[in-house]
Amino acid sequence: MGHRIGVVILWVCAVCFLSMGKVAGETQKSPQSPQKESSGEVVAFYFHGNFRCDNCRRIEQYSREAIDKYFSEQLKTQRLTFKVINIDLPENEHFINDYQLYTRSLVIAEFKNGKQVRWKNLTKVWDYLDEADKFYDYVRSEIRTYLESS
Repeated sequence: MGHRIGVVILWVCAVCFLSMGKVAGETQKSPQSPQKESSGEVVAFYFHGNFRCDNCRRIEQYSREAIDKYFSEQLKTQRLTFKVINIDLPENEHFINDYQLYTRSLVIAEFKNGKQVRWKNLTKVWDYLDEADKFYDYVRSEIRTYLESS
């Protein structure tokens, strides 16, 4: 039943997103690399829009809490960064195409020498909205996988 609720929430947020009339721009840009060009940096992007429902805010909150709790050392050394980005701003609309976004999302991306080498949209965050511990474990596991293999 929890999975069905997550699917319904995902659908509702997707409808809200699409009803706002936001679509990808005509020109597709490459994902922006982090400002610091280093080898093996991992970035956790939380993408939101102007409209922010309680569930969208909770995803950002849980993501931030999980990252702060499990990766404080990597945050200090900038091996991992957490960026919150409003994709409704014109300069950020390219992320919709870059990461194939259809709703508010947490995306993990790896950069080497300033170039993105891989990324993953953590879609299961929607499934764990009512289970903070599972949410934290999921985010920790996915980020750890990226950090260990970069």
